[in-house]
Amino acid sequence: MRSAAPIESRRRAGFGVFAECLLTGVWIALASLPVVTAPAAFAAGARHLRRQLTGHRGGLREFVADFRCAVRHGWLVGVAGVAAWAAVWIDLRVARAGLPGGRVAAAVGLFALLACAVAVLRAAAVWTPGTPWRPLLGAAARRTVRGPGGSLLLVCGIAVTVLCAGFVPPLAVPVLGILIAAAVAVEERGRATR
Repeated sequence: MRSAAPIESRRRAGFGVFAECLLTGVWIALASLPVVTAPAAFAAGARHLRRQLTGHRGGLREFVADFRCAVRHGWLVGVAGVAAWAAVWIDLRVARAGLPGGRVAAAVGLFALLACAVAVLRAAAVWTPGTPWRPLLGAAARRTVRGPGGSLLLVCGIAVTVLCAGFVPPLAVPVLGILIAAAVAVEERGRATR
């Protein structure tokens, strides 16, 4: 007969990871307030969750240290993301105005923006201090294309985050932690299958 203690211990550990994801989401949201720092915030959040999953302890102090390291060059990724969002916003305005080719341009723009968001999440999920963002993003873009299952999972995660922000805005904050946890899981799964 099985003991109830191991089951209870696994359940408690699972709730601990879930709680850590929610807390990490709050930290990511606060660090992302300047908008261009969002990639760095996700990278620091992913590193925090990876530490938790491997049994290494760390808290806000370690998150802040990772964020400071990631934001040194990660803000450039954030600026590129804001520029991409602005271009898609213009495409959407063109489509609404009914200009020829506007709908196609808007659809292509939205698809490209979503692909870029998935690649940034994948890059953030494997970021470590001292790793340059450019090669990290290039490798993440290749994994985005070559691993459609994981990419689709992250697209669904982005959709859930956007829906949460639309329906219950405060709920979107902790969901950010779950989104980066999904990115870490996708990358770990991909690493295991390679």
